[in-house]
Amino acid sequence: MQDFPLTIPHILRRGESVYADSVVTDVDHFDPVTGSLSTSRKTFAEIGARSAQLANALRSLGITGDERVGTFAWNHSTHIECYLGIPSMGAVLHTLNIRLFPEQLTYVVNHGDDRIIIIDGSLVPVACKVGGTFPNVRHFLVVGDGDHSMLGEAFPTAKVHDYEAAIGAEPSMFAWRDDLDERSAAAMCYTSGTTGNPKGVAYSHRSTFLHSMAITSAGSVGVAERDKALIIVPMFHANAWGLPYAAFMAGCDLIMPRQYLQAAPLGALIKSERPTLSSGVPTIWNDLYNFGEKNELDLSSLRFVTAGGSAVPRVLMQRYQDRYGVKIFQGWGMTETSPVATLAIAPKSAAPEDDMNWRDTAGRVVAGVEIRIGLEDESIAPADGATVGEIEIRGPWVTASYYKDPSAEKFHDGWLRTGDMGTIDGKGFIRITDRTKDVIKSGGEWVSSLDLENAIMAHPAVLEAAVIAVPDPKWDERPMACVVLKEGASATVDELKSFLDGRVAKWWLPERWAFIDAVPKTSVGKFDKKVLRAQHAEGTLTEAS
Repeated sequence: MQDFPLTIPHILRRGESVYADSVVTDVDHFDPVTGSLSTSRKTFAEIGARSAQLANALRSLGITGDERVGTFAWNHSTHIECYLGIPSMGAVLHTLNIRLFPEQLTYVVNHGDDRIIIIDGSLVPVACKVGGTFPNVRHFLVVGDGDHSMLGEAFPTAKVHDYEAAIGAEPSMFAWRDDLDERSAAAMCYTSGTTGNPKGVAYSHRSTFLHSMAITSAGSVGVAERDKALIIVPMFHANAWGLPYAAFMAGCDLIMPRQYLQAAPLGALIKSERPTLSSGVPTIWNDLYNFGEKNELDLSSLRFVTAGGSAVPRVLMQRYQDRYGVKIFQGWGMTETSPVATLAIAPKSAAPEDDMNWRDTAGRVVAGVEIRIGLEDESIAPADGATVGEIEIRGPWVTASYYKDPSAEKFHDGWLRTGDMGTIDGKGFIRITDRTKDVIKSGGEWVSSLDLENAIMAHPAVLEAAVIAVPDPKWDERPMACVVLKEGASATVDELKSFLDGRVAKWWLPERWAFIDAVPKTSVGKFDKKVLRAQHAEGTLTEAS
């Protein structure tokens, strides 16, 4: 067999030629008063040509090897050009999380040693908050409108360019690297850093190619030319779960919402553009459903919706199915796994009435990766669907190390320790019970905070619920429920306890409750329970009677 390298240039060439007429649709503006959208479109052929112009511009600015080029941007077609052009020229795409704390943003830019940053004009004020802290960044390319002078003043050692002017002066052809080592870095993403500094994960060309093929397979999402994919998950979050690369590989149209991620513009976008696929964290789908309770919401075009990043409440999946006929498929993964590792599609043996029970798991391991359950004594648990331990994973798109950070304790005999606790059954389905840092061990027995949260959120008055472990003199730890009620709704502690009766084990029932305005979230939309634990320790989390 020929030794054909699995690289991003192949995805780029295939998309711009075989699927030249496929399109990327950008939301340019949303009017909240009228509810109207304005959009623009680029074909895959145009994206390919502009990717070449970008590569030529970066070359003229001194990018000659595997230097890192950062992006600080929303989801739009220009970001797709960066996804394709930067790695295809041999450089490394470094997607920067726009929601990081300032000190974390400074850390990841400098730790990754970014040399150029491509930034949205609307995000210039955010970057300027850490002005002067990127000593190795030589150039900024500003996309769209923005105060260029503000950026130049904040980073006096870097030159500021208009993106369109920079690439517009360049030819639309580039000698894409056919000699790239498929194991060389194509892109880089940092974890959200809920504890300590974020950790860098470098994705190779090979891992990205294989991950893209997995997403296009019929046993997974099945991204195909017939589809339109609405990419809600941020492009700085594990490469938007790999969907942009898979779409360009398969000819799937892309719909990019830019910063318009609120329920009203998303509802209008789904109605007008008729996507067949979409992906996003549970909080997005929860907000959209609540919006639909009072507003018209047409979701009839959607054939496949994926949710991940945190556990998807069963009640939310049931509500979407009952009201809109839309199935939400839960998936599991992490930055370190590129990220797709499992997808909750019921097996062929499942009876129709059991479909929700399967979708309520974290999913079945996708072809290409393997999962096992590690126990505290470092033995491996049986695949019995009952024995709880730490989920370990290996595969061609799973990281083998962190960038400039060995973190040997994160690996076990070559398997990545994920930090998630759960079980696996004989069919390859996993069920997440907790994060290792969030586990509740009461009287020597495990309490699943995720199962408790799902049960609480099934109450019609509850918008969100987070359960944390708090010290207890008798049981060592006990669960405390922190509840956000829907606007205009009411519920007492006794009502919520009564609601849980029969839904969870009696000894799981929390004695401590707090009603809060919102559950703190990380930069990628996950519940940030360490904030709630700190508030409890400080005495600022008020218990309800």
